[in-house]
Order: sequence, then C-alpha cells, then structure tokens
Amino acid sequence: MNAPENPVPVRAAKAGGDEISLYEIRRKIYPRAVTGVFAQWRWALVILTQLVYYGLPWLTWDGRQAVLFDLGARKFYILGLVFWPQDVIYLTVILVLSAYSLFLFTSVAGRLWCGYACPQTVYTEMFLWVERKIEGDRMARMKLDAAPASAAKFGKKAAKHGIWVAIGLWTGVTFVGYFTPIRELLREMPFGLSGWETFWVLFYGFATYGNAGWMREQVCKYMCPYARFQSVMFDKDTMVITYDTARGEPRGARGKKVDIKAAGLGHCVDCGICVQVCPTGIDIRKGLQYECIGCAACIDGCDQVMDKMGYPRGLVRYTTENALAAGYTSRQMWRRVFRLRTLLYTSLLVVITVAAGVSLYLRNPLKVNVMRDRSTLAREAEPGQVENIYRLQVMNTDGTPRQYTVSARGLEGLRIIGVDGPLTLGPESSQMVPLSVRAPLDDDAGDKERKRSHKIEIVVEAVGDPKVVRREETSFLFPR
Repeated sequence: MNAPENPVPVRAAKAGGDEISLYEIRRKIYPRAVTGVFAQWRWALVILTQLVYYGLPWLTWDGRQAVLFDLGARKFYILGLVFWPQDVIYLTVILVLSAYSLFLFTSVAGRLWCGYACPQTVYTEMFLWVERKIEGDRMARMKLDAAPASAAKFGKKAAKHGIWVAIGLWTGVTFVGYFTPIRELLREMPFGLSGWETFWVLFYGFATYGNAGWMREQVCKYMCPYARFQSVMFDKDTMVITYDTARGEPRGARGKKVDIKAAGLGHCVDCGICVQVCPTGIDIRKGLQYECIGCAACIDGCDQVMDKMGYPRGLVRYTTENALAAGYTSRQMWRRVFRLRTLLYTSLLVVITVAAGVSLYLRNPLKVNVMRDRSTLAREAEPGQVENIYRLQVMNTDGTPRQYTVSARGLEGLRIIGVDGPLTLGPESSQMVPLSVRAPLDDDAGDKERKRSHKIEIVVEAVGDPKVVRREETSFLFPR
C-alpha cells in the first residue's frame, strides 16, 4: 500500500521513560497507473531522452563515432566538432547554461526537470512499466507481494528482475560506449574489456537497477539535494501543483446525483486517487511538500475522477499562490508568471547561447603553445648571436590536414633556426617542435643599457589561409 500518513517510527528510550523517534520504517509504495495529458508528456520525454541516450553512440560522423569522449587521446568528439583540453571554457558554458535553465524552469513551473526529464524519474517510469506488465497494476502487485511463496510468484519476480538487470546492464554498456567506441566495446565483451570498462559497466548498471528498481522515491526524498533547496527558487508567482482547498473542501464520498451544495460538500470525493498515483506517496491535499517531484500524476488522476463525477477539471492543477488567492484567470496568471526574474533568466540564456554559438562558429582550428626549455638558458650560439630554446606545440583541431609557417617578431634581426619549411599536420593532430630563436648581440656602448628580457611573438600561420593564425607571446633573454 502507499505510505501511511503516520509511518511507523523506530523509537528509542529516553531518560524518564519517554520515547523519541529516530527514523521511519519505509513502507513500499505501489503507484497506480494513470493516463492523461501530463502522463503523455512524461512518456514523450522518457522516449525522447532514451532515444538520445541509447542512440547517440551508434551514430557515425566522417567515419568515426559521432559522440565520443576519448579520454586517452584527450579529444571530445561531438558531431562535427572536436574539443581539446584547451576548450574547457565550453564545458563551463554548458554548466552555466544548465544552471540558468534550471533556475528558469523552476521559477516558471517548479520541478519540471524532476517530474519529466530527471534520469531517476525516467528510469523509474521504465521499471514501473515493466513491473505493471508482469505483475499487474497496484492492487495486483499488492496481492502478489502479500501472497505466500509459489512457483507462479517466483516466476513473475524472476522475469521482472531479469528484465530490470538487462536494462541496467545495457544502460551501463551505453554509458561506457560514450568513452570507448561502442562497436569495439561490444566486440570485446564480456572477457576482453579492461578493468575500468568492466567496473563502470557493472557500477552504472547496478546503480540504475538499484535506484529505479528498489530505492525509487527514497532517492528523491533523501539523496537528491535539489528537493531541499528548491523552495529558494519559488515565489508566489511560481506555478506549482496545487490542491484547490476552497473548491474541494469539505471533502467526502458521495454519489454522482448528490447535490453537493445541499449536502455541504466540496468537489473532492476523498477517493485517494491522488495519493495512489503519486510515486513518492504524498497527499497533495496537504499542500506543497518537498517530496513532490512535480510529475503531475495527481492532476491526471484527479481529472479522471472529476470527469466521472461530472465536475469541472482543475481541482488539482498547476497554478500559483497569488492566482489561487486572488482568483486570477489563466491569462492574468501567465502574465505574472513571466515576470522580471524569469525574463532576466531568459535574457541571460539567450545571450550566453548566442555568444557560445558565435564563438564556436568563429573558433580558430589552430592552437599553439610556446614553452621555454628550462634546461637551456640564453646562450651565445655563434659570435654576435644570442640563442633561446623553446618547445612549440602546434595543434590542428580541424578535420582537414594543414600546413603552417612559423616566424618570430619583436626584435630587430630575430630569426628562427631549425624550421626550414612549413609544418604539415594531419587532421585532429598535434606536433611538438623544438624551436631555436636567435637575435643579434651588439657590443657597442648602447648595448649596456639593453634589458635582459624582451617580449617577442611566435607567429604560426596556415598556408593559404591567413585568417587561421596564432600569435603567442613569450620572453627572449639576453645574457648578463
């Protein structure tokens, strides 16, 4: 059955004979199947997210896996883009966009992420679907669990857990397939996998099986930190799932033909459907609670009851505190939903997204890093010539081979020794080049005033494409 309103606590004796509650014993929740608009949206998100998650590793792009995070080669492939460690700024942008999106969605309509797209919600829905197909809906599952051991019961439980384990393992394989090409991964299974690959397949599979199959609402109630601080992002104009107390009370059972005004009753028939369909087992009629994940199953369940009774829908609905108190129309409510806070979040999201898109479009495929050779200081290589040694790393992040010229600027007579012609780099490759830079050393009196360190530029430019160029600043040292 669903969690009772007063769960049985574990108690400890206290001085004087009193008892204090230490923790509550979990009562298993049997969510009832529900249909409706929000259930359809939830399943649409389940299908969409899983098509993306399970499908992306199988896509190819230019002969390689379309999405691959190759940690060994330190390259992240996302469709036609290749990201290197130097592109960590884009990871920062993704995290900032995710944070502002979360703020925006929560400010507008509460826990939309939790109710529709969170992996815990998605996989719990999938596992519950398997459970219902094998064991039946709520009452059938309750009877099965209460029944004595039998071959039929064992068979159903074994089939359910077997499918759960299969989903969990395939989820783990897919996860590792984002870091090891999934086709190679499957060819090496089960005994050709490395230790780390085996560990992550089993760990991710076990986490999926345990969280979605066994822990379920416990993850949302006790492990997820978002439930604890979500209220910080709410205000009186945030749309949340709400029970209309003024319309529903006093609640009570009745027939369809009962005159509720004469009987002094509200629209709530006290059927408990809203509690039975709730995946966390709460009663939305008690008001907003941190356990509510915003899945809107209670709205669909209540609307079905209202339809059967001939009452208008919306006893449980998305609304705001201000709209409920002041009786706003839908248009008035939406006008206040898009307020300064949400407009600010939206503007920031648009600006950051556009800036990131422009930056990606204009991204220079050439990356250059100049490092001074610490083992060799400035030295006189030949009479009148001072030599500094550097290590030049040139990276071609483009998908086509390129040639690059290397030159130095910043001092009169500055020249590069050892690089006779253009450097040729293949697609998505890098090359480390020892670089000797020389400058003339004058012996006249003016040279005594010469600074020991001068700023110079190492210029690397693509042959035939002057727009692809990098200028790296470094120091050129003269002996004392």
